[in-house]
Amino acid sequence: MYKSLKVTALALLVLFTFSVQYSFAQTKKKKPKSLRETERKLKHSRDSLLQSISKTDTSINSLIQRLEQYKTTFNQINNSLADGLDTADESQQLPIYIKRIGKIQSLANTKKSSTLRYLFILRDNLDRMQDDLEGWQSDLDDVNTKLVQNQHDILKFTSDSLLKIIPTDSLLKYTYLTQLKEVKGLWRKTDSANRGNLYKVNLLQNKVTTAYSNILDATDQIDTKIKRFATRAESGEFGYIWENNTQYGDINTALNGTIRLNKIQLGFFISNETVMHLIALLFLVLVAVWIGYNRLRAAGQSEHPETIQEHINFIYANPIVSIILIATAIAPYFYGHPPVIFLETFFLISLVCTLLLVKKSCPKSLFNFLLLLFIVALIYSLSNLLVQITNFDRLLILLMSIISIFIAIWFYKKVNKAPEGHIPNTRLVLKIFIALQFLSLILNIAGRFSLAKILGVTAVFNLWMALSLYFIIQIIIQGIFLQFHTKKEENTFVTWIDYNILQKKFKNTLNIFATLLWLFYLLQNLNIDDWVRDNTTDLLNQSRTIGGASFTFGGFVIFIIVIWLSSLLSKVISYFYDISAQHANDISALKKKNRASTLLIRIGVFTGGFLLAVAASGFPLDKLTVILSAFGVGIGFGLQNVTNNLVSGMILAFEKPIQIGDIIEVDSKSGTVKEIGIRSSKLTTSDGAEVIIPNADMISHHVTNWTMSSTSRRIEILISVVYGSDIEKVRTSLTEMLSKRDDIMTNPLPSVFVNNITDKSVDFRILVWTADLSTSNTVKSHILADIYNIFNRDDIKTPAK
Repeated sequence: MYKSLKVTALALLVLFTFSVQYSFAQTKKKKPKSLRETERKLKHSRDSLLQSISKTDTSINSLIQRLEQYKTTFNQINNSLADGLDTADESQQLPIYIKRIGKIQSLANTKKSSTLRYLFILRDNLDRMQDDLEGWQSDLDDVNTKLVQNQHDILKFTSDSLLKIIPTDSLLKYTYLTQLKEVKGLWRKTDSANRGNLYKVNLLQNKVTTAYSNILDATDQIDTKIKRFATRAESGEFGYIWENNTQYGDINTALNGTIRLNKIQLGFFISNETVMHLIALLFLVLVAVWIGYNRLRAAGQSEHPETIQEHINFIYANPIVSIILIATAIAPYFYGHPPVIFLETFFLISLVCTLLLVKKSCPKSLFNFLLLLFIVALIYSLSNLLVQITNFDRLLILLMSIISIFIAIWFYKKVNKAPEGHIPNTRLVLKIFIALQFLSLILNIAGRFSLAKILGVTAVFNLWMALSLYFIIQIIIQGIFLQFHTKKEENTFVTWIDYNILQKKFKNTLNIFATLLWLFYLLQNLNIDDWVRDNTTDLLNQSRTIGGASFTFGGFVIFIIVIWLSSLLSKVISYFYDISAQHANDISALKKKNRASTLLIRIGVFTGGFLLAVAASGFPLDKLTVILSAFGVGIGFGLQNVTNNLVSGMILAFEKPIQIGDIIEVDSKSGTVKEIGIRSSKLTTSDGAEVIIPNADMISHHVTNWTMSSTSRRIEILISVVYGSDIEKVRTSLTEMLSKRDDIMTNPLPSVFVNNITDKSVDFRILVWTADLSTSNTVKSHILADIYNIFNRDDIKTPAK
């Protein structure tokens, strides 16, 4: 039993030992797993802490940055407001304008017998103020928009929810709240300043709008009076001339009102048109310098001053008068709405200058007629300034019409007896003048005084204007002549221009501008310039639709003008290329190639002008493709030859088989290429004729170009001597003669051949080369003359014919 207990105890000890070891082993295996979990938990904890700290820093940084942005915005607004608003001019001028508007309304209401000129003066003043107020409204709208945008930026600060977040950290919280308080103070200051300026601008806008409305009301009121005046003028303000009319004021009241009104208007005009005054003065100085400088140079360079005097009689004899005439006749058109007294002052000065020129250059009868007409024009000018209709003015206009008719008839008889020396179209102008004055006389007698006065003023003023423009054109042409005369010894582009061609072209252009200026002056005197301008503007700008395409007549006018200018520019370029070639002593291949490039330049200018014209006219480009397609159909059917010539011109321009200046032969027509155009080219033959050849013939036909790569040419001469002559003697004589000549080339050498032998003669063939194709006929003539002399000297006989 003891033994059994011992075995049992031993077994329990082994089992216990195994159990402890197993348990220890299990404990060792579980320990690393718990460490990893612990480390993992610690890592997660640290990451959470870092993320929390990062979130807190980011939030604080965003708040600080947002406050800095608001601070910067508020400072910028304050700086712009501190500089002041650009409304000083409006604030200073607006009270003056309001006062003037009230004065004009008062004048328009009180003057019952106002003249049409007076009503137009009032409306011109209103139009000028209306333009200024429209500009002020635009400027104030810009300022208001800027202030509204400022207020929008300011209000963002109060509605920003991000700024309501308060940091939990005490230190960050203190820093944030301190900066927030500073920005709030800046916000209050900025908001108060911006609201105050916005209020001032809105108040000023309201005042400008009110003044603008008053101007529109006054304009409508005056327009209504003008319409009534027109109706009354047609029906008659007066009775017949022999009837007594007491409804109109006396002349003294009209004179006092006229002096007062023109004094105020002229003073305002002089003080408010400083820039235009300087421009007009600069124009006067430029004209004086141009005429004076060229006149002095011409007098110093000319060996025959009497020849110069014949061409520049106005400038040479009366330079100061010529300068003043150009300035006083053109400068008033620099201004937008000049007062009548200003226009008539310049007009009368130009009449005096014209009289002085007429006295020294025209028949005495013309001067006497114009001297009387000057007095008539002076009285018409004074009458045209009156602001009220008077009986005295009516009688005065009646007397001026009678005097104008009598002096015009007297002068017309003088011109019929001796038409030489008078200005062109003098009799036609006199007929129109007499007809207008006679119509004015009839209307005045019938009581249509305003119409009679308008016709009388128009007849006298426009006759003088036409005469002044005639002399201005002559003075400008004489100035151009002086310009050419002083530059003729210098190698400048001016010396390349043909004065006769330029005079003709430029004179035609000046005549067109003078006609347009005269017509504008006519419309002004008839008091219908505003009506014509408004209706013309409406006609040109009104949109019209055809087949779904919208267009305006103004767009077509712009299109035509741009195309015309492009064509003119291309012609000018071609002209300068041509004259540069004519003045060149040597036309090399490169120069000829450059001259032939003129066609490409013209095509480029015209194409660019066409595209610019399409863009400027506002024509839709998608509709342009339809038009081009229609042209394509037309080309396919009826414009084949034209298209062929156009395409051939392009080929000639790019391939350059011929150049300007080449000597060519096409279909038995030979000559020098003078011009390569888009559709055709010109040849100048040896006898001076100009042959126009379609470009298609230059491409499709055989063309012989004698000067394509060289200007040298071979000359062939056939000479016959009688049968039995010494061949070697003849050959030696000819060879020696040719070897001594300097007008033929030595490479290749001249050659003498026996060309044919008959029973009566021996024929020789002489081949020589000349370096210049243009001298080939001259060289051949000299060689034949030398052969004749040699044959006489050596007794060499030629066969009888």
